[in-house]
Amino acid sequence: MVLIVLGFIIFIAINVVVKNNPVAAKFAGAGRILALVFILLGISTACVKQIDAGEIGVKSLFGSIQNDIMGSGLHFINPLLDVKKLDVKTQNYTMSGVNDEGNKAGDDAIKVLTSDGLEVTIDLTVLYRVVGADAPRLLRETGEDYRDKIVRPITRTKIRDNAVYYQAVDLFGSKRDEFQQRIYKSIEDDFKKRGLMLEQLLVRNITLPNSVKASIESKINAEQDAKKMEFVLQKEKQEAERKRVEAQGIADYQKIINTGLTDQQLQYEQIKAMKEIALSANAKVIVMGKGNTPLIIDGKQ
Repeated sequence: MVLIVLGFIIFIAINVVVKNNPVAAKFAGAGRILALVFILLGISTACVKQIDAGEIGVKSLFGSIQNDIMGSGLHFINPLLDVKKLDVKTQNYTMSGVNDEGNKAGDDAIKVLTSDGLEVTIDLTVLYRVVGADAPRLLRETGEDYRDKIVRPITRTKIRDNAVYYQAVDLFGSKRDEFQQRIYKSIEDDFKKRGLMLEQLLVRNITLPNSVKASIESKINAEQDAKKMEFVLQKEKQEAERKRVEAQGIADYQKIINTGLTDQQLQYEQIKAMKEIALSANAKVIVMGKGNTPLIIDGKQ
């Protein structure tokens, strides 16, 4: 379009100069050819539009958005049309408390109040994309700055609206997934109405007040101590059971020995025991006897 306008300007300027200065008439032909080249070049470039992969083109004629969509590739169009390109790939918008980590400089984390009146800080990443079929409506109703007009304010508002239904400890613990699903559903509905699709909502970090952190740590330590004591008690019970079984076994053994052991067997057991002592390194001679008949066992034999 710029080349076409430039060509017409050159053509008009040459006619004005020739009219006021007849000497310049000899350059009029070359000037008009140059103007024609600019016009033709501008028309040819304005008629051809390339849409890259992952993009779509939306036509606009004198500010009026057309409903038909241009996919990726080369397209021949009316040179008077203006084509606005939109990215339809997955995009992300991060709001973080760490400097220069999010889309906004500085601390951009979301601060919310929970049902117990505590302030919780949430770091969040929104994954979304433009719905191709709804792109004309998105441009017509919102414009190209939909990130600042839709993604950011709706996300922050919905998180604050839903956080009031949970206590601070719940957001950090057992109900974190439930909270994430709840805000996902509410944000998804609003995005759809405006031509955007919410793909995923990532709660990256939840920062609790120091007082709540201390109480959680105290609770965790108490639970760990209780589990440790439970383990010790279980071990003591097992040891007591082992000793009981051992004592029962000794009692049963003694009972069997007391009821079934004869004098001859006792003598035999005594001889075996004394022989083992005699064979030890410190034992040299053991003298055993019954009545007037002694029995001598020499450990060296």
